[in-house]
Amino acid sequence: MDDITLALRFGAALGLGVLLGLERERIKGPEKGFAGVRTIGLIALAGAMSAYFEQVIGLPWLGLAVFVAVASLVTVSYAVTAARGDVGITTEVTALIAFLLGSLCLRGYVPLAASLAVATALVLALKQWLHHLAQRIEGADVEATLQFAIVTLIILPLVPDQNFGPEPLDVLNPYKVWLMVVLISGLNFASYILVKMVGPEHGIGVTGLLGGLVSSTAVTLGFAQRSRMQPAQSGALALGILLAWSVMFVRVIIMVAIISRPTAARLGVVMGALALASLAMCWALWRRRKATETATVPAGDNPFELRQAIQFGLLFGVVTMVARAAQVYLGDAGLYLAGAVAGLTDVDAIALSMANLGASTPASIAPAAATIVIAAGSNTLVKAGIVAFTGAAELRRLILMATGVLLAVGGVLLVLQ
Repeated sequence: MDDITLALRFGAALGLGVLLGLERERIKGPEKGFAGVRTIGLIALAGAMSAYFEQVIGLPWLGLAVFVAVASLVTVSYAVTAARGDVGITTEVTALIAFLLGSLCLRGYVPLAASLAVATALVLALKQWLHHLAQRIEGADVEATLQFAIVTLIILPLVPDQNFGPEPLDVLNPYKVWLMVVLISGLNFASYILVKMVGPEHGIGVTGLLGGLVSSTAVTLGFAQRSRMQPAQSGALALGILLAWSVMFVRVIIMVAIISRPTAARLGVVMGALALASLAMCWALWRRRKATETATVPAGDNPFELRQAIQFGLLFGVVTMVARAAQVYLGDAGLYLAGAVAGLTDVDAIALSMANLGASTPASIAPAAATIVIAAGSNTLVKAGIVAFTGAAELRRLILMATGVLLAVGGVLLVLQ
């Protein structure tokens, strides 16, 4: 390599080491711990130098030997600091990571080393947040996640990857069904962790946003019931409900895009417009009344609970079979009917089913996207019905007006497509 490239790689190694050292010194202080910004920077530079000498001298074991030497120094330093009562080992591990990052830089993997350095610095900087999150995670959550991981990583590869059922209804593939369970459980788990992380009680607007990630139906029901006890808060509660609905529209687009981008692109026009229309009405409600009231959004059950995951898998299988039968015997109209019925209880199952249909049959992308929109409209009608039967008069008026606008927007765009 030329001198400029060599200098840049050494500079990158030193810079990434200094980055990690700055974070450690910020936490520990300049006089505490065995390594700060200078030491960790030099250790990263040592990693780059050992990799360089490996290439120049032709000794493939030299880098490993230097790493062992550095690790020995780190071990001795830890023994000394531990004797003084500081048993934390984070700084020592960071120093070893810095050495490896320096070696990566010299070998030409600068983007990878930079990404790993930023990720490491982020983990270090989020110390308080991570400890706070660990306190909120219960033992049952860890157990459920491990059970789910065992089923997914050990048992899933043994599940037959073939379709079952009489032709032309042979659409049930146990392997793909569980992959859909993994996808939806993963998305829901991210929402679950987010709610655990930020805590349960927030302003009504934030509650609506977080609740939309967990369950927009639960938010709708909870706020509708609350409006009976606090009719004066109907405007703020309507804002929270519409925010939850907006999140649901966007969430469906993301979920479908993971499986079939062409279907998501087709779907995104209508669902994106619905989200924008819903957000516009949220803005109007916010302008009318800047609410400061608080509400609670529960995290719900851990979506990695096997019982919950299996229930969704069964629901997905049934919806997939029904949708396929409706398409075969009734054409696209049957598909739309299946979407309307499935949307009465759950949008996720029919959305994933249609995403798979669009991915496997490009000619079905348009009806698949339309079916998802119909399911979302059906689900919105159900939630509007919940408000109509359980909400205060003012909340009913606001939500039914908003529902009319959303259905009109969705209907017009479906026809135009």
